[in-house]
Amino acid sequence: MSEKFVYYFGKKKAEGDAKMKNLLGGKGANLSEMVKIGIPVPPGFTISTEVCKYYYEHGNKYPESLENEVEEAVKLLEEETGKGFGSTERPLLVSVRSGAAISMPGMMDTILNLMQKI
Repeated sequence: MSEKFVYYFGKKKAEGDAKMKNLLGGKGANLSEMVKIGIPVPPGFTISTEVCKYYYEHGNKYPESLENEVEEAVKLLEEETGKGFGSTERPLLVSVRSGAAISMPGMMDTILNLMQKI
């Protein structure tokens, strides 16, 4: 079985929890934990810190399974929201936030209202 790189959180499930900060970063771990304890959180997913490690250990290449895992997570987002990523009629707008196991305020970019692949 291949390593998991994408962890979903939403109305139906949370694949992470607060104990997974080294893997999901503080934001990802805490969002998953909030879902698990019943706090309303917009659905989303976290790409694990293992992707960064893999990228540097494999000559600046992403894991083969990453694209499929992200596509599956986007499908879950579409199902939960009733919107479509790339749709012109009911666009699914997402935010892309950087994170890490340690806090680095102001050091990483945020992309808001992304509605198609870039």
